[in-house]
Amino acid sequence: MSKPSPPRQPVPGPGLVRLAIPNKGRISGPINELIEKSGLHLAEGGSDRRLITRTRDPNVEILFARPIDIPEYVASGVADLGITGKDMVMERGGSAVEQVLDLQTGKATLVVAVPEESDVETVADLAGAKVATEFPAITRAFFAGHGGVAVTIVTVGGGACEATPHLGIADAIVDLSSSGGTTLRTNHLRVVDEVLASTTILVANPPASLTAKREKIDEIVLALESVIRAKGQCYLMMNVHRNALADVREVLPGLSGPTVMDVASDENLVAVHAVVKEERVYQLINQLKRAGAKDILVMPIERIIR
Repeated sequence: MSKPSPPRQPVPGPGLVRLAIPNKGRISGPINELIEKSGLHLAEGGSDRRLITRTRDPNVEILFARPIDIPEYVASGVADLGITGKDMVMERGGSAVEQVLDLQTGKATLVVAVPEESDVETVADLAGAKVATEFPAITRAFFAGHGGVAVTIVTVGGGACEATPHLGIADAIVDLSSSGGTTLRTNHLRVVDEVLASTTILVANPPASLTAKREKIDEIVLALESVIRAKGQCYLMMNVHRNALADVREVLPGLSGPTVMDVASDENLVAVHAVVKEERVYQLINQLKRAGAKDILVMPIERIIR
């Protein structure tokens, strides 16, 4: 059974970029956070969320939609841009959309899984079986690509897939697995094979939007990309005696090496600034102190623009 098409929405005007994002689901929260950090604050807040919401940028608005419908919205021109899972784009047959940016969030793997006690060891062992999934198109293509293994596909809604083998509805499932497969283990399921890896991606309407609205789209992409680049990074600032500078530079990594500036001081000091990975800060602080740094400040970074 094919999924119903999303309801029709008016096409955005020539001076307006409409960005479609998920209205719910596992990737909705991180996407909303990314939108806010990028500077595209929702002008109408989130408590009384409408289908289409304005942002602080008068030329950008947000369309809230089901993740599975977003590729079609973008392909049809109802939205110029869309953020959804790569799995959703593929489930819609790839749609006529172009991937613009991998947001590096929402990482998950679509897998074939069976009950722990099942005798199934390979995909071929599922010949004649019933397979429950929220992704019938991907599942159909996967089994066809494995020698045409004949299975009966049972389409189910999100969140209901893991229970189907235990309810006698299916012999196996094709579903997303994330967080180390905890959900599968909780439901006493084991992985037989991997179907595809998915992340959250930004897609665009290539024939119309990427041509007519390129400047504004590039502006949005830069804003989102700058937040992604800053994730997990910290900004270190410190004072260093000039005769200890060489030792500090040996310790200190950075995107393009540390920045060194003179300090108006009688102590012959220089200021050293660098961007470092947050996970390294704990060890770096002690190493920098031993190398001669002092007055060390650690600052969070919201955006990095290259």
